[in-house]
Amino acid sequence: MGRGVRPVTPRERSVVVIGGGIAGLATAALLARDGYRVTLLEQHDDIGGRVGAWESGGFRFDTGPSWYLMPEVFDHFFRLFGTSTAEQLDLVTLDPGYRVFFEGGTEPLDVSADGSENRAMFERVQPGAGAGLDRYLASARETYRLAVDRFLYSTFASFRPLLVPELLGRLGRLGRLLLQPLDRFAAHYVKDARLRQILGYPAVFLGTSPSRAPSMYHLMSHLDLEDGVRYPLGGFRVIIDRIAALAEREGVRIETGARVTAIRSADADSDTDEPGRRPHVTGVDYVADGVAHRLEAGVVVSAADLHHTETELLREGRSSYRERWWKRRDPGPGAVLVLLGVRGALPELAHHSLFFTTDWADNFDRIYGANPSIPDPASLYVCRPSATDESVAPPGCENLFVLIPVPADPTIGAGGIDGAGDALVEQTADAAIGQIAAWAGIPDLADRIVVRRTIGPGDFATDLNAWRGGALGPAHTLRQSAFFRGRNASAVVDGLLYAGGSTIPGVGLPMCLISAELAVKRLRGDESTGPLTEPLTATLDGERVA
Repeated sequence: MGRGVRPVTPRERSVVVIGGGIAGLATAALLARDGYRVTLLEQHDDIGGRVGAWESGGFRFDTGPSWYLMPEVFDHFFRLFGTSTAEQLDLVTLDPGYRVFFEGGTEPLDVSADGSENRAMFERVQPGAGAGLDRYLASARETYRLAVDRFLYSTFASFRPLLVPELLGRLGRLGRLLLQPLDRFAAHYVKDARLRQILGYPAVFLGTSPSRAPSMYHLMSHLDLEDGVRYPLGGFRVIIDRIAALAEREGVRIETGARVTAIRSADADSDTDEPGRRPHVTGVDYVADGVAHRLEAGVVVSAADLHHTETELLREGRSSYRERWWKRRDPGPGAVLVLLGVRGALPELAHHSLFFTTDWADNFDRIYGANPSIPDPASLYVCRPSATDESVAPPGCENLFVLIPVPADPTIGAGGIDGAGDALVEQTADAAIGQIAAWAGIPDLADRIVVRRTIGPGDFATDLNAWRGGALGPAHTLRQSAFFRGRNASAVVDGLLYAGGSTIPGVGLPMCLISAELAVKRLRGDESTGPLTEPLTATLDGERVA
């Protein structure tokens, strides 16, 4: 974007944000607060993106993220706007945080909101594992703090801020954490297979497997085993509504039903631009109500899927990441989602329940291996928000959200209502319902279903332009983590930035909020590794550091 202080033209002050998911809304809100005139364009008639909602028969379902982790990231984000999480959300701490069912009928294990109870549970399962968990979590705490302070809020525009004694003195340890897979790291601390699964499962949140995730990500265990799991009453859609309200308060114009068809850019003007300057963004083309529109802007932030942005929205020769680059990347898992309204109570299930198969290696190999197929039985996840929130289901009924990880392959098909989805999607849903019934001891579960909807990889590809129908975004393998993940600014076109789960720092709601902050830091030329100062104070007021 050039360097130095200079007057800001009206076009440069204008920003278009593509995509109305959490990353797009957060980016738009922050940039508007920083002094830009921001228009957000969302292709669907409603905002939310992956954080969707669906209602039927008195049931209200979240159709995307359902774990509230890393609360300090949400706290910081809201404080940037002079408000707080307490003012915006009504959070409940879940206890148990989650329940784990194991193949073979072994007694399920509850992960408590109390870290000392989790230590006691580990010790009951395997004598000596309590002390092992203490050591594991001490390492997780240290690594988490290091990640927040030095990596997650860094744009990696420069490596100079990383050349500090705090990091240089830990290079050996960081190297081991990056090169050793998570499952082998966890095996040094506990031997029982069930406990190792509990420590390895956070890799799934990162779109990969315990054998492919760097052990750096053992930091995630600090979040669920010590920091606790929370839930926003009203569902995760409430988070979207609150951020959208902040964006509109800051002056963002949100236009739904507006599908961006192209990001426009122009070659540098040799008479007026700096020598050697790259092409620069001039705006976007989009379609709304069947009518083509053109919107000028000096900055475009695409919070849409990065593959879609780079291969579909940019003209030939303007992509930073071309198809040959994508062929070497890992899209993470796909998913079949099953939304179930169930008659009667389901006390057998916690708010969050995990179902782990015994042969994890085979399970994950079917998803990520050379010859992918849908696991059967599958290690799957069930959310029962009605355990905590009476507003999500009619009286006397339960709300279930089931996620079955599958290969990232849109040919698996799309879902539907009441069994009307593609055959393989519905077969996968039926198998999961049967598995939950058998493992959790709910033999009449299928007979009690009164509302059913499925969502498949084909829906992710069609509705979200998700690369290869992936459910989360590129996996957090070594080659796709931190500065290896890819820049959040185009290497070819000035003024084009990226936000969301397919860029840095990664997948998940907290990471998407941080990615929005990284867009602000890019435009400010801020190469620091920490969060922005609270509250955010506008820097764009007639002049700016460009």
